[in-house]
Amino acid sequence: MLIACATLLGALTATLGFAIKRVATSTASDGGRSIGVVGSPGEAPWPVWGFTHTDYSADKGPTSGIAADGISRQPLLQNQHIMGWGADNPEPAPGTFNFGSLDNRIQYIRKTRGVPIITLCCAPDWMKGGPPGQTDWSKLEVAPTPDHYRDFAQLAATVVRRYPDVRYFAVWNELKGFFDKNADLWDYKNFTNFYNQVYDAVKAVNPHVKIGGPYIPMYSFVRGHQSSVRGPWGSVDQRVLDAVQYWLRYKHGADFISVDGPTASDDRDVYPDEVTALDKLGAINRWLRSKTDLPIWWDEYYVEPESLPWQENRRIAINAAALIELAKTGVTTALYWNNEAQDGRCQGCLWISTLMGNGGTPGGMLTLLQSFARWFPAGTELIDLGSADRRVRVLAQPRRAVAVNVSGVRVRAKVGGRELTLNPYEIRWLDR
Repeated sequence: MLIACATLLGALTATLGFAIKRVATSTASDGGRSIGVVGSPGEAPWPVWGFTHTDYSADKGPTSGIAADGISRQPLLQNQHIMGWGADNPEPAPGTFNFGSLDNRIQYIRKTRGVPIITLCCAPDWMKGGPPGQTDWSKLEVAPTPDHYRDFAQLAATVVRRYPDVRYFAVWNELKGFFDKNADLWDYKNFTNFYNQVYDAVKAVNPHVKIGGPYIPMYSFVRGHQSSVRGPWGSVDQRVLDAVQYWLRYKHGADFISVDGPTASDDRDVYPDEVTALDKLGAINRWLRSKTDLPIWWDEYYVEPESLPWQENRRIAINAAALIELAKTGVTTALYWNNEAQDGRCQGCLWISTLMGNGGTPGGMLTLLQSFARWFPAGTELIDLGSADRRVRVLAQPRRAVAVNVSGVRVRAKVGGRELTLNPYEIRWLDR
């Protein structure tokens, strides 16, 4: 039932990433007003939508080949961490390397025609106070100690040399281990020092690869830690904004700025509702654009409430609206964090677990990504094709458009001069 539902509803859902370069009001070939270009200011024609592999990905199990066939139908960005989330400790002791599992993941990305991204996280135990030769996975999210920043930077350089076809690298993950509990602040000074050493080491190996950070979670609150980046959904944590601005000022360099986070607030969950909370994404993007011209990456994003009570069609529709919001507010790249499960009962998974004999079947999330990759590749002109009803979100190019009903009721709305009736949480692709 889950497979059928996910496939049926997979015309859209949760992972996108394309950027809009604001242009002077021009007129598209069909008379619509041009509002931007997909993927700008990234490097066309590389894909701008993708996902992150996690522990139970598609590279293992009896139905791995079935998933590979589905993934291969349309190239996407595919991200993998160097340690954790499916990869073993890459350097369990100084100078002793173990790249077997990472090799397998990168090879699977190649096999499925993916564009590989490597996230330079996390650190071997001996870089954070543990004994060489051992791995305590409960301490995966501990940061290296400052005296081992250079060691991690050299490990990153080794990774770059090992995979010369990988062109994109993100530094660390959500500033894990870089929060000063005593000061109740992000330890952005130490993180920026860490980032700079990694950046320098990577660029020394290959100055042409793209590397960025700080991959910081954009947490928000309805009541606490107020800032100027606010709306009906709450306020972005000022401590996060301080960390981003320090990194921007003191980084040695970057080819993109990366963030992540949920639309939910830390103190009130999705507020006042999941649709209004989507506006947080655009508010963050506008603030980032006011501070830097770097391409904006969302390495993770989440739109579900913490309890995940939604049916699949609702989840897909709200995720689709999030993708449209990201697109219209200047995002270059967004990666869907693939949910993981060892059985068929998985909410929001890209495919049914390949560890099952009847697994590997693509789900709605993967269909979504591939639909956007097909109809909105990098460089595609975007057309202003709005809806008078805010419950219907629209994204359009000269030949194709997608309309999403983000409500639980039937909606009749006019989209680009066409009268549409959309069922609750329906996603419809339109020829123009």
